[in-house]
Amino acid sequence: MSDFSVDTVICTESAAETYALGVQVAEKLQAGDLVALVGDLGAGKTVFAQGLAHGLGVSDDTVVRSPTYTLFHQYQAPKPFLHIDLYRIGDPEEVESLGLLDELPGYVVAVEWFERADDFLGTPRLKVTIQDTPAEPTRRQIELTWRAA
Repeated sequence: MSDFSVDTVICTESAAETYALGVQVAEKLQAGDLVALVGDLGAGKTVFAQGLAHGLGVSDDTVVRSPTYTLFHQYQAPKPFLHIDLYRIGDPEEVESLGLLDELPGYVVAVEWFERADDFLGTPRLKVTIQDTPAEPTRRQIELTWRAA
């Protein structure tokens, strides 16, 4: 892994490296930042989000799980973290009805399956696109696209 900047592609060789990249990226984020996590099922979005959470100061004792069935989890930390998973959202307007948009300013927000409601969530500070490589099951190609602050 290396440092990153606007529109950088990084390859990780394991889930541990994907997690570590999430920790590293978290250092650049602040409350109110929106992170779009894009990738196929099983690509590593949740692993990256786990790294983000711990990089933001969520206790190492806290298990960060995908909120697929609950839709979101809030974590208190020095930089509070809101983890949203829109996999089960059928209609983008459901996001608005959840009231999550009111919470965004106080948290660093990572949204898995962001593309399912991007019209309601606004422009992300960071878009993370994760692609797995079928020939090498643990390898991931991760594209980081930053929007100027």
